[in-house]
Amino acid sequence: MAPRCWRWWHWSAWRRTRPPLPGSTPSFRQRFSTQEQPPQICVVGSGPAGFYTAQHLLKHHPQAHVDIYEKQLVPFGLVRFGVAPDHPEVKNVINTFTQTARSARCAFRGNVVVGRDVAVPELRAAYHAVVLSYGAEDHRALEIPGEELPGVFSARAFVGWYNGLPENRELAPDLSCDTAVILGQGNVALDVARILLTPPEHLEKTDITEAALGVLRQSRVKTVWIVGRRGPLQVAFTIKRSPARGRGSQNCCFEQPRRSQGQRTLPARHRPPAPGASAFSEAPSRCCHHQTGDGQQAFAWQSPGWRQVSCYSKIPAFSSLPTPARCCPRSPQQGVGEAARAVPTGDTEDLPCGLVLSSVGYKSRPIDPSVPFDPKLGVIPNMEGRVVDVPGLYCSGWVKRGPTGVIATTMTDSFLTGQMLLQDLKTGLLPPGPRPGYAAIEALLSSRGLGPM
Repeated sequence: MAPRCWRWWHWSAWRRTRPPLPGSTPSFRQRFSTQEQPPQICVVGSGPAGFYTAQHLLKHHPQAHVDIYEKQLVPFGLVRFGVAPDHPEVKNVINTFTQTARSARCAFRGNVVVGRDVAVPELRAAYHAVVLSYGAEDHRALEIPGEELPGVFSARAFVGWYNGLPENRELAPDLSCDTAVILGQGNVALDVARILLTPPEHLEKTDITEAALGVLRQSRVKTVWIVGRRGPLQVAFTIKRSPARGRGSQNCCFEQPRRSQGQRTLPARHRPPAPGASAFSEAPSRCCHHQTGDGQQAFAWQSPGWRQVSCYSKIPAFSSLPTPARCCPRSPQQGVGEAARAVPTGDTEDLPCGLVLSSVGYKSRPIDPSVPFDPKLGVIPNMEGRVVDVPGLYCSGWVKRGPTGVIATTMTDSFLTGQMLLQDLKTGLLPPGPRPGYAAIEALLSSRGLGPM
């Protein structure tokens, strides 16, 4: 059995508490700020949300002890398994998380599945407070015919495959086709398209897995279609993920589309904001808007090996691959800017391809029947990180607000949750007295035959 705990430090023995004087009422400092009774806090999930929450708690409470539980054998979650291998600068935050993990008041408990190996109520009984920071470990389904066909994968699974996530190591995508279609136009869609088109000799310099690199060396994919319901004004990816910023690949620059009658450039006030010398601000004519005679609209960005077509409708069906995927082109939209919404017309267009990757968002799962969960929004109902109607239970990150934002957004969000927890600790809203913490959970796991952590 795999070891259940990676420990970089010595965990000190739990000390006995000093009995209060007769007739006295323990103050906050007597309950939680003494050396004898440090607050025991549990964080579920070792991704950015979990580590930023732990960092805030350790920094602002000098006696707090934090145990970080993780279902994988290794920490860092999305930073390790979700960030594209050609973006090592984003992974530098691991250095900060490692410093937190090396604290004498912090422990990483790997290979523990909360909700299966141990229940949330059992954690709550062992700790003064529990923070759920387990992220969004599922993908949003398209719920359309053909989604289950061979050659159709979620972008989340594809990212996990080339980043070495254990549950995705057997994915085995077939890259012998010439054309791939990606549904969605967020950061993950752009990451996947960039990896598909980047020459293997450039990927060799990254931390991509050897298995994925071997498959990509044999890849015949030369063209990637990025399909979205709305136009480039509503794209979800950041400028850093733009195909114009690709290095050493077919997608390193845009080519200016040929302008035809009725075609115009986007007015400056409507162009996506672009810091520095981005493709969007350098050449306005590279992002063109086409107005057809019947009022329908379409946008197109082009570069060698990379084409983006905006479709204002969901894709209604997949044909049997490798025959075409089907989409609805040039659908009109209602509203303007961020409020624009697709209006289906019934027109369809077939895109010949051999691979379809769905990248329409991530989704959190409920972790335990005792924890309230909103299945529609995919979040735990909360007020500033406090789980509704469950005192002592908190949440941070994507499971708190939904799968949006970047790592810096998660940092701010997690710090706020940590602040609320410490505020409740100070005002006496959390249970007083000692809690056994990890010692109780270790005994539970051992009694269930899961072995020592």
